[in-house]
Formats: sequence, structure tokens, C-alpha cells
Amino acid sequence: MKNSRILIIDDNKSVLSALELLLQPMCEEVVTSPNPNQIPYLLETKHFDTILLDMNFSAGINSGNEGLYWLKRILEHDANNSVIMITAYGDVELAVRAVKEGAVDFVLKPWENSKLIATINAAIQLQNSRKEVKSLKEKEQNLKAAVKKEPAVIIGKSQRFRDILDIVAKVAKTDANVLITGENGTGKEIIARELHRQSLRSNEVMVGVDMGSLSETLFESELFGHVKGSFTDAKEDRAGKFEIAKGSTLFMDEIANLSLPLQAKLLAALQNREIVKVGSNKKVAIDIRLVCATNSNLHTLVSEGKFREDLLYRINTIQIEIPPLRERIMDIPLLADFFLDIYCTKYKKPALKLSDDVVERMKQYAWPGNVRELQHTIEKAVILSDGDTLTMNNFFFSENNSVKTTARTLEEMERQMIAASIKQNDGNLSAVAAQLDITRQTLYNKIKKYQL
Repeated sequence: MKNSRILIIDDNKSVLSALELLLQPMCEEVVTSPNPNQIPYLLETKHFDTILLDMNFSAGINSGNEGLYWLKRILEHDANNSVIMITAYGDVELAVRAVKEGAVDFVLKPWENSKLIATINAAIQLQNSRKEVKSLKEKEQNLKAAVKKEPAVIIGKSQRFRDILDIVAKVAKTDANVLITGENGTGKEIIARELHRQSLRSNEVMVGVDMGSLSETLFESELFGHVKGSFTDAKEDRAGKFEIAKGSTLFMDEIANLSLPLQAKLLAALQNREIVKVGSNKKVAIDIRLVCATNSNLHTLVSEGKFREDLLYRINTIQIEIPPLRERIMDIPLLADFFLDIYCTKYKKPALKLSDDVVERMKQYAWPGNVRELQHTIEKAVILSDGDTLTMNNFFFSENNSVKTTARTLEEMERQMIAASIKQNDGNLSAVAAQLDITRQTLYNKIKKYQL
């Protein structure tokens, strides 16, 4: 009862005073009213864990119809409300009828304090159980949605990709917040799912939310949840992503798309480790492991005043940069064969193979859409194929997106490697030197030599 809110409706002010005096020390809040006509307003403005409702309100009338009427109204507002009827000894039959119509229990006047408290505790536990069942149902829906997705398979043997998987293995078992960066289509969500799969929270379903698709008006409802009646379309209580992800991983994709006001709200939730649902003033503790992803350079956005620096430090305890496909040339044939097997099976095609010139051209192509573009390219080629081998006639590669990998000197390759590392580490030369395993002085000499 410690954190509970209780509503008591009874036209006898002595009863209200006695109950308030008894329950107030045990509860967060006790709200009383002698007028049942206030019930709709009270339910719209606050959430109550239990409601104590008198059976009769009009003097001289003991039919109980008023109590049954307001019980119906309360349950219409939220069928999960726990309502305890207050009745005189001679109205036990009416109280039993009320229980049949949805009340959880009844108490007789005059009551025994110990029995009354036990009844209220049981009603609160029932209310919490109903919430838990609802939360589990929403988790089940998320699970079904996740199961429908194609299973994530990690494909890659290039050194840079193996380095990423090493970081994932080291970080996964912690609760450290992770920021995954990289161009569109590089597989940021797959890495997020691998982090979750290897984590101590892997028994729960990872919950994902596309931050770029959230409007200003839906942000709080989607992430924090809302209570019934908090806005026009709020026809029932709803758990937000933070609640659904309790004990699991919350994956926020396209984090850079949030406006500054929404960034502030997200930061407050992460700092306080608690949320408040829309339409409620009750704080709800959160227990999530946060993984974010973006294709933007957040440090640049911070310098431009478009992203909060304190939020950036909050979400990137560990940063994982996914390289573009053009920097993972060794992985291109592996990925192509992987997608080829998938789509041959899906479209009931014979076992197709790629011609040697197609594989070579794929290595030279820049893949601006990265792994996602390669996947769609293979799918399209399989659909339109006639023979048992996919040739250049099945593909279209723009010359404007070619990477000239032939006739490159060692110096050209070294220059590109240093330039890529400087970009990846946002100009932090100490980090660049450590990544390339050279001294800072050697790095300075090469930067001067290559005019970087």
C-alpha cells in the first residue's frame, strides 16, 4: 500500500474522515469525496490503485442501485479498476451482486480495521497483477513482431568487422550504453541484436523504436506510455517502450532525428532512471539497457547546436563504428552468396551462382547503400534470372559509384587508411595513432606527407 493511491466515495463524511485517518499513513495519497458525480473527473485526472465505493447515496434509499450504477461507470472507464463496495450489514446480497458485476470485494459497516486493510491490500495486488498481465501481452505482441523478422546472421571475416565483433563480445555482458554509428544500410540493427543476444538480458525480447518516425506529439506516449483519458485517442492505459523493455534492451534507431525539446525529455528519463506516463503523476522506475544508432556524426551536431552534449555522453559509453561495405571488400562475396541462397529458396529458383566477372565488379562497386543495397541487388537479379548463373546482364552498376581498387600503390592505400581513421575518430590523433598502432610522431609525419 505504500506507493498506492486510494479513492473513497461515500456520502457520510464521518466515514470519509475515519477511512482517511486510517489509510493516509499507509498510502501515498488518499482522495475522498462525498459526491459520486465527481467520479468521472477524478478518474480522468488521476490514476487510483483501489476505489472504495458506497452502495447508497440518497437519503432513505437503500436499493444499492446508485452504487451499482457508479460501479458500472468506473469499470467502463477502465475494466481493470479494483473497486471495493462499502455497504451496511443488511445489504450483503446487494454487495454480492456488485461483486458479480465486477467489484473485487466488499466491506461491511462498521468494519474491522485489520480486515479492511487486508481487503485493500488484496485489491491492490489484483490491480498490479492485471497490469502485469497487460504488460506481458504487449511484450508478447513485440515478441511475435520480432519472430516474424528474418533471423539476424553475422556475415564477415574482414579484419575491421572481426574487430567490431570483438568489441561486441567485450561489451555485451555489461549494462553500458552503446552508440552504434555508420552509414545507412551497414547493419547497425544487426549489431544491436547481437549485443542483446550475448547480453545477460537475452532471455527477454529486445524492444526497438524508430526515433525518426516519432512526432513531437506521440513521443512521450510511445516511450513513456499513457493513462486512459489523457488525450482524445487514449481509450485505455498503455505501456510505453521503456516499460515494455523492462529487464531487456531498448534499441533506439535514428537517435539524431530527435528535436532538442525531445532530447531533453529523453535525457531526464535516462538520468533519473524513471518515467511518468502521459496523464499521470506517478513515477515508474525503468530497468533497461540502452543501445542507440545513427548515421549522423553526433559530435558535429553538438558543435552545430543540434544535439545535446550531455545526452551524447549519456548514450555513448561505448561507441561502435560500422564500416561501409566499400571498406569491407573481403566480405562482399560472402554476403552475396548468403543473400543468393536466401532468395533462391524464397523464389524457388535452382541453385544459382555468380559469374567471376560479377564478383569482381561487385568488389569494385562503391555500394552507396551498403549491405542493404547489395541485398536488394541480389534479390532483384534472382527474380529476373533465367539460367543457372547470374552474369553482368542481370545487374546494373553505375560507373559513378565505382571504387578503383586496381593499380593502387601502397602509399595510396596508406593515405586512405589514415584519412579514414582520422574521420572515424573525429580528428582525435591520439586515438588514430593507437588504432593504427603507430607513434604520434610517425602519424604527424605521414599527415604532413599526404597533406591530410
